[in-house]
Amino acid sequence: MEENKVVVTKEGLAELQKEYEYLVHVERDQVIEELRAARAQGDLSENADYDAARDHQARVEARIRQLDDMLKNIEIIDGKKSRSKIVRLGSTVTLEFQDTMEKETYTIVGTVESDPVNGKLSNETPLAAAILEHKVNETVPVMVNPSYSVKILEVK
Repeated sequence: MEENKVVVTKEGLAELQKEYEYLVHVERDQVIEELRAARAQGDLSENADYDAARDHQARVEARIRQLDDMLKNIEIIDGKKSRSKIVRLGSTVTLEFQDTMEKETYTIVGTVESDPVNGKLSNETPLAAAILEHKVNETVPVMVNPSYSVKILEVK
């Protein structure tokens, strides 16, 4: 069942729990009110508000189930656990792209927390997969089309 594991940082876990609590305790109540208001309008067979409320309810319940499954299979990434200079899940890495000599810093996280625009790179992306388990000062090829190389400048 290892493929069902959801890897997240402590911050990512807190965000998932916050979303779950909001959906269960706030959004569900809003959906119930939407359904009540739509039912009060009378005939449900041609009631667009009722259909919209039911659709909203289905989306909310689906997300709650998804979050519930995720939270049951959480594996916490402890970026502070490893003080080595090897890239691991939870590491913050500064890279130099060899073709452009540009430097970028990313934190390697699980797919649930992935947010490349804000420097959080999923461990399943070609770049992150290529640099995992490599050390500072190594130049690593990233096998995409077209391929490129990055040099690992720093690992925190």
